[in-house]
Amino acid sequence: MTVSRSDSPRGGGGATGGLTNVLVANRGEIARRVFATCRRMGISTTAVYSDADANSPHVAEADAAIRLPGNTPGETYLRGELIIEAARAAGADAIHPGYGFLSENAEFAKAVQAAGLTWIGPPVAAIEQMGSKVESKKMMDAAGVPVLKQLDPAEVTADVLPVLIKASAGGGGRGMRVVRELSELTGQIEAAQREAQSAFGDPTVFCERYLETGRHIEVQVMADTHGTVWAVGERECSIQRRHQKVVEEAPSPLVEKIDGMRVRLFEAARLASEAIGYEGAGTVEFLADEKGDFFFLEMNTRLQVEHPVTEQVTGLDLVRLQLQVAAGRPLPARQPEMRGHSIEVRLYAEDPAHDWQPQSGAVHRLDIPGTLGEFTVLTEPGVRLDTGIVDGSVVGVHYDPMLSKVISFAETRDEAAHLLASALQRAKIHGLVTNRDLLVRVLRHPAFLAGDTDTAFFATHDLEKLSAPLVSEADEELSIVAAALADAAANRRTARIGGGLPSGWRNLPSQAQSKSYESRLTGRHDVRYRITRSGLEVEGHEGLELLEATPDLVILQVPGERGPVRRRFEVARYGDLVTVDSPLGPVAVRRLPRFEDPADQVAEGSLLAPMPGAVIRLGAAAGDRVEKGQPILWLEAMKMEHTIAAPAAGVLTELNVSAGQQVEVGTVLAVVHSEDQE
Repeated sequence: MTVSRSDSPRGGGGATGGLTNVLVANRGEIARRVFATCRRMGISTTAVYSDADANSPHVAEADAAIRLPGNTPGETYLRGELIIEAARAAGADAIHPGYGFLSENAEFAKAVQAAGLTWIGPPVAAIEQMGSKVESKKMMDAAGVPVLKQLDPAEVTADVLPVLIKASAGGGGRGMRVVRELSELTGQIEAAQREAQSAFGDPTVFCERYLETGRHIEVQVMADTHGTVWAVGERECSIQRRHQKVVEEAPSPLVEKIDGMRVRLFEAARLASEAIGYEGAGTVEFLADEKGDFFFLEMNTRLQVEHPVTEQVTGLDLVRLQLQVAAGRPLPARQPEMRGHSIEVRLYAEDPAHDWQPQSGAVHRLDIPGTLGEFTVLTEPGVRLDTGIVDGSVVGVHYDPMLSKVISFAETRDEAAHLLASALQRAKIHGLVTNRDLLVRVLRHPAFLAGDTDTAFFATHDLEKLSAPLVSEADEELSIVAAALADAAANRRTARIGGGLPSGWRNLPSQAQSKSYESRLTGRHDVRYRITRSGLEVEGHEGLELLEATPDLVILQVPGERGPVRRRFEVARYGDLVTVDSPLGPVAVRRLPRFEDPADQVAEGSLLAPMPGAVIRLGAAAGDRVEKGQPILWLEAMKMEHTIAAPAAGVLTELNVSAGQQVEVGTVLAVVHSEDQE
C-alpha cells in the first residue's frame, strides 16, 4: 500500500501516492548511498551542500542540489529549517536524514512532517524516547531488556572509576571520554560537552561504568507500519578507536560460537523495538561478554554506517526497505536467511601511529582492486566500495575524516578477511596518510582470525605494531630506488636533446647521479646511481639489474639468497609527492629539491599545526616553563579536539596564536626552547 500526502502519518508522498523525489539531509558517502538506491527505484534525488562540499561527488550525482551557506555543521547540515526550505525549492516530497547530524533529532523529524514532507525514518515518538540515552535505558529496563546502570556525573566517586562519558544526543565517538582519575572528570566532561554541541547541537552528556573489555554486538531491526518487526541479523563492531568503530562484520564470531545467544539477542532487540512502537530501520546495540551475557547500550533510530555487512549476508537493500516502509508498504511475509560472511573496514584519513591524527588535503587517487560494485549487494565473493570521494577530492577539516567503507563478501569468515586484506594492501591510495596499513594488519592478525575481537583489541595487541607500515625498511629503500629511476625516465622523456639516452649515461666513467627523497617513516634517502655500459649501478644495492624504466613503471631484477627475483613498481607523481605501489607494500615520499631554501627551515622546538583548524583554548603563555607532554593549546578540526603538547621540558619562548584563530597545516604555533638545547 502506498500513502498519499494527505493521509500519511509521516506526511509526504508524491502525486502518484509514492515517493518521487528524495532529499538527503546529509553529505558524502551516505548521500551517495541513498541516491544509488533511489536511482534503482526510479526516484529523483536532491542534494544539499555546504560551501566546503560544493565539488563533492554527492552534489554532482544528484538531480538537483541546494547550497547551505557556510562550512561548519552548525552553519549547514544542522540547520533543519534550511534543509526543509531546500526540499521545497527542489520539489522534493521526502527527506532521508542519513546518519549523524540531524538523523536522530526529533524536532527535525517533526518539522519535516509539519511541512507536509515524508520523513524516511521512525516515528517522532520513537526518536524522542531513544534520543535521550539516559531515559532510553530506563525504558528498556522496564521492558525487560538487560541494561548497564546510568551514573549522574555529579555523583561519580573514585570507587566506580573508570567511567565512560557519553553524549546523550548522538554517537560515532563524538563526546565520548574514558575517565580513570577523579581529578580529570570535570575537564573531560566539559570537553565532551563541547564536542557533543559541535556534532549534534546538544551538549548533554552522562556517565556509565566503563568495561575495559567486551564485545560490541548490535542487531539490525526493520519494522513496517503494519506491526511486523524483523531482527534482520547481528553485527559485531568491537574493534574501535576512540570509541568509534573501525572494523565491523556479520555475523558475529562470538554469537556464532555460543548456543542460543542469537535467539536471546533477537528477542531483546524485538522487545526494545516493540516497546517504543518502532518503524523503519534501526539498530539495537549491546555490550556482551565472552559468556554470551549482554547489556543494552542504546538504540540508534537511523541507518548505521555499517549497514552494508548486513546487506551482504541477507541480500537485502536496507535503504530500499526504508523507502518502502516510509511509503506505507508492508515488509515481505518472510525475512531472508543469512548467507556467508561480510567484513567492513572504515578507511580514514588519519595517522594511527601518531594518536590517530586526522589528515586533510587532496586524495589524488583511490583505486581498490577486486571491487565488484559500489553501494550494491554482491551476489558473488568480492569487494564492495561505498565512498564519498573520487580521484581529486579534497578532504577538509569540517567533517569526519572517513574516506570510504571497503566491504568484502565471501562464503567464510577467513576468506572474507583474506580477500579484504589483499584488496587493501594492493589498493592505490595516493595523497593522504590513511589507516590502511593498520586495517591490513588487523585483518591478518591471528587474534582477529580466531574471532578474538573485544573492545580492547588495540591495547591488547600493541597499537604500535598494528600501525607499523606494511613495507619493510629494506623494501622501502628499493621502492625509492624505483622512484628515482622513474623520475629519471620522466626527465628524459621531456629532454630536448638526447632524450633516447639513459639518464646520466656517459661514454666514460663519471660521478653518480643523485636524487633525494623524504620519507615520513624513515627520513631522508639519497639515491646515487650510474648507468654504465654494463648496466645499472646503485650505491648500496649491488647486483640490482634494471629491466625496464618508464615514468610510470620500473621493473628490477633483485638479487636474493636463492636467486634473483623480478619486481614490478608502479610510480605516480603529484607535484613533489611520489607514490610507489608494488606487492612489497605502498610507499609515498616527497622529492627534495637539490638546493634547500633557508626560508623553509623552522627553529628547533617549533610546534607545527598538524592540520588546518581553529585554536579553541590556550594552556600556557609565552615565557612559561613547561614540562614534556604539557598541553600548550587545543585545536578543533574534523569535529574533534586535538591537544598540541610540549615535545620536551623547557621554556615556551614563542606563542604565535590566540584563541579563536584559524590556522593552516604547517603553521608554527609555538616554540619550546628545551633544556637539551642549552
